[in-house]
This record gives sequence, C-alpha cells and structure tokens, in this order.
Amino acid sequence: MIWELWKKGFDRWEDATAKLLEAWLASPLVLEPAGKLLGGAFRAKAAADQAAAALWGAVGLPTKRDQERTLHALNQLQSRLLDIEERLADAPPAPPARRS
Repeated sequence: MIWELWKKGFDRWEDATAKLLEAWLASPLVLEPAGKLLGGAFRAKAAADQAAAALWGAVGLPTKRDQERTLHALNQLQSRLLDIEERLADAPPAPPARRS
C-alpha cells in the first residue's frame, strides 16, 4: 500500500517535471546559447585535432589520416590477391612442359 502511494506520487511528479522541462528546453532562450556552445565545442575539437595531426607530422609519426590511407591500400592489395587466388584456383591446369 505504501509502495503504491509512493509510486503514484512519483508518477505525478515525473509527469509534471517532464512537461516543465519539455517546455523549457524547447525555448529559444535555451536552444540558441546551447547551439552556440555546441558549435564552439565542435570548432575547438577540430582545432585540437588539427594541432595534434600537425604535431604528429612534425615529429615524423604517421597521423590518423596516414594510417587510414595505408590501411585502405593494404585492403586493396588483399582484395587483389584474393581475386588472383580465385582465378588461379578456377583456371585449368597447365599442360606439362615439353623437354627438348
């Protein structure tokens, strides 16, 4: 009985709070500053990533982009090798070489 009473009270509080927060978070007074803050955070992240890549490059270590290019090239080579292996497996056997 106490649990049911507490649960009903909690449900009412949750509904009222949800309605209030929905209205508040949909307000331009909240959305505009939040959007500017998020945009600034993205710009800061991009600047930090660019600085880190420049630092890695200056030290002579591969950057993330360099590693991705290398991985892509390796995947292409692996794909080509698998194609060649399949062609060799499907090819008819070569005739025996004649000795003169």
